[in-house]
Amino acid sequence: MRRITPGGAKRFAGRKMISAGVKLAELDPAIVQHHVPTAYPAGFENWLRRRNDRLTSLFPSEWRMREPSTVPAARVAVVVHVFYAELVPEILHELQHLPVEFDLIVTNATGVPLDLDTSSLDRVGRVEVYEVNNQGRDILPLVSLVNADILEPYELVLKIHTKRSAWRAEHTELSGTGDEWRRSLYAGLLGSPEHVESILSAFAGDPSLGLLTADGNLVGPEFWGGDQQIVEALLKRLQLELEPETLHFASGSVYWVRGFILQGLRALQLSEWDFEEEAGQVDATTAHGVERLIGIVTEEAGYDLREVGSLTASSTDVESDGWKRFRRDAEVAPRARAVPFYLPQFHAFPENDQWWGTGFTEWSNVAGAQAIYEGQNQPLLPSDFGFYDLRAPGTRRKQYDLAQSMGIEGFMYYYYWFAGKKLMNLPVEQLVADSDDEPFCIMWANENFTRRWDGRSTNVLIGQDYERVPATQFIHDVIDLLTDDRYIRVDGRPVLGVYRITQIPEYRSVVAYWRQVAREAGLDDLLLLSVDVSGAFDGVEGDLSEHGMDAYMEFAPHNKLWSPWDRADTEFDDRFQGNTFRYDAMVENAELTLLEGVSDDRYPGVMVNYDNTARRQWQPDLWWGSNPYTFRRWFDAAVSAVADRDHEHRLVFVNAWNEWAESAVLEPTLRFGKSYLMAIRDVLYR
Repeated sequence: MRRITPGGAKRFAGRKMISAGVKLAELDPAIVQHHVPTAYPAGFENWLRRRNDRLTSLFPSEWRMREPSTVPAARVAVVVHVFYAELVPEILHELQHLPVEFDLIVTNATGVPLDLDTSSLDRVGRVEVYEVNNQGRDILPLVSLVNADILEPYELVLKIHTKRSAWRAEHTELSGTGDEWRRSLYAGLLGSPEHVESILSAFAGDPSLGLLTADGNLVGPEFWGGDQQIVEALLKRLQLELEPETLHFASGSVYWVRGFILQGLRALQLSEWDFEEEAGQVDATTAHGVERLIGIVTEEAGYDLREVGSLTASSTDVESDGWKRFRRDAEVAPRARAVPFYLPQFHAFPENDQWWGTGFTEWSNVAGAQAIYEGQNQPLLPSDFGFYDLRAPGTRRKQYDLAQSMGIEGFMYYYYWFAGKKLMNLPVEQLVADSDDEPFCIMWANENFTRRWDGRSTNVLIGQDYERVPATQFIHDVIDLLTDDRYIRVDGRPVLGVYRITQIPEYRSVVAYWRQVAREAGLDDLLLLSVDVSGAFDGVEGDLSEHGMDAYMEFAPHNKLWSPWDRADTEFDDRFQGNTFRYDAMVENAELTLLEGVSDDRYPGVMVNYDNTARRQWQPDLWWGSNPYTFRRWFDAAVSAVADRDHEHRLVFVNAWNEWAESAVLEPTLRFGKSYLMAIRDVLYR
């Protein structure tokens, strides 16, 4: 495996910048040999330097002034980039073959208003035209749409553009003219209503299909050209390593694709500054690099790239009605019951004022984090919800509305109870007092509160004291939550997690008492989940039934593979004294375990990331390699592992919704936007 080696800003400082418009023939022979300048716009060092430029916009600022469409979004979008306006009628003619409602999103680089006659498109919904500069070919306009969340609603996208490709007639390895190539692409992906129905049916029926292009256009590493170094630099932004020999991508950049594959490009933080000025280049530009990178991230997300001719007979059967799955009014239910953990820390309370200073919340740690290595996603800061205060009316509801729109059922709130003393209970108690329909459940986080946030027995701020108030009292203090109609249940049994069950003295008799109280309160029973942690964290080992518990609840990174990250080639701050691990290794190991099957007494869990630099700065534990595509693959493996269960039992837990100081965050961030949430939605509704 070829290793991506992040370059240092210090090493970059002495390099000579090369104009984006310079032709390869004018460059030094050593540069020409590698087909790429040593200092190109999308270089990793350039990106690092721009990350602190708050004036850099990821899409044209004038788009912000547009009034949002009042037309309900379809499930399918057609994204058309126009440079040759005379070819637009050809595309519009082909779009008549779409059998489902679709939205038409056009980026116009002609420099003049576009005459777009859609009167023949009976199924078109939204029609939106966005003016763009002639930069980055069809790729920068596409990325700008992604960054502006314009592609957020769509499950499936047809990406198409007006192609001339006059250079193709002189290409020694490719047959046909540019016009012939264009017509073959359009016909291969549209062509007739029956053909499009077969394509949509393939996407509906084959969960592994991610990107589909016309025959003859799926190519491999022989077409790296001068783009390998550019792709390496772009992958560094995602903390991904490049395997050059495995490259597959859709030549011509015309294809059907799962919406998430494009939506996840938000994580690259690409902007106009990453793209060369237009100079007729046929290779070695950021646009060419992203064209190839889309193939790489498709496979990283767990999807396949295919050509139309490879579709199975069943998926291309015109009698199949699987394509109806993409109608706007089609009813589609989530494949599993996704429940992220929820940290209720984001409001001030007296104990925090005393321990850390007046007004302290978790945001104090988050905002103060400093990056300790090149490209670390620190500080990780909020976007859509800002630095919210959970005491503010409507805050929690906005979070739930967004989560629900992505297929999430509800949150599991960490519940802090110390010998009858409650901390951070305000959000869940407000939820119960409200009339909003927000499913929820709780996990008793029965560990010590310490100055190092590690739950251990040193530097304790407030500890568990089972002698002063026995753990049997806990059930009485939460029974009003468990009996709430909105509480998450399995077979009528409220789901109650316990973090460190064996820490509780005589815990078997304690949980038996809890069950008795629950039945006396009118409940059938409890579904008691033991958080899957090691014995060092007071976890259960052995047969669960002997411990009075019903099932394991996985809580990554606990009891997952902790594979060290060899950081020898990465520049770290000299003050760093922490531990580094590889996210991708954990995911690969978890996938193999999930493929072996999950016992009925286990509910799988995944993590977005783990990096507690915000809490411990120079002594954190952190994982390198988290990105929305790798996360999507892990979450899909977890959901697939429980797919043969009754839906009631398909619980999958996610660490976490808002563990900001541990970088385990699903909710929107400045760094990733909503891309992790879109990975959740893509898996649940595929």
